[in-house]
Amino acid sequence: MAADHPVIAEGRGASSRSRRAAIRHASPAILLILVLLALWEAFARFGGISPRTLPAPSAIASATIENWPELMQASAVTAYEGLVGFLIAVVIGILAGVCMYRWKTLRNSTYPLLAAAQTIPLITIAPLFVIWFGFEPRGKIVITAVFAVFPIAIQTLRGMRSVPRFYADVALTCGATRFWTLWHVTLRVAARQIFTGLRVSAAYVFATAATAEYLGARNGLGIWLQAAFNSFRTPLIFSATLVIVVLTALLLAAISLCERLMIGPGEENE
Repeated sequence: MAADHPVIAEGRGASSRSRRAAIRHASPAILLILVLLALWEAFARFGGISPRTLPAPSAIASATIENWPELMQASAVTAYEGLVGFLIAVVIGILAGVCMYRWKTLRNSTYPLLAAAQTIPLITIAPLFVIWFGFEPRGKIVITAVFAVFPIAIQTLRGMRSVPRFYADVALTCGATRFWTLWHVTLRVAARQIFTGLRVSAAYVFATAATAEYLGARNGLGIWLQAAFNSFRTPLIFSATLVIVVLTALLLAAISLCERLMIGPGEENE
């Protein structure tokens, strides 16, 4: 059999090294999780704790499998609300950050409003959204977007303001317009910090959607949690929590993949 082309062989070697590095980085976290689960299982089984207070991981897994269809139906609603709200927040947040960067008057007037919006407890405004939008998902989408837009807007603004002036000067000297320079130079250099804002925002969008559902909705993980709490089915509460964690992890992974494809790996991946 003919030997592989040197370039192909080098590419395969790099891919193999990348996989080994990923395994090495993930191994400590996986090992820690397995140890904690084993300790949790032993404590729940032999520690004299009531299953209603702290169910064992095996009981949580059994309840999750038993109620899988209903759990997935509720999860789909929350996933839809959180994802759509997050995408809306991404568009509005980046545009708001760019506009605040370009116009100081707008920044001075808008920044306090964005900051104030983050200090409002969700429990105080969720009933208003129920009154305005009813029990439909669109109200939860709006709530999620409102609470997710601030980190994105602020990190976009900070990222663009931290870009050295000479980047724009070089582009303008070469004949680029200010609009082109803004979107293709300044925003591009600030992209790493913008992705940081996306991660901060993504970390709680699904939890926000579920909490909003808990305060008034027809379906979703919030309603699932409410029903599990009212019936004292503690394993199902942990099931919903696990789903929210998984959804959040998937969204964060998607953001990291987009960052890698658009601007290359970050320092932690190099």
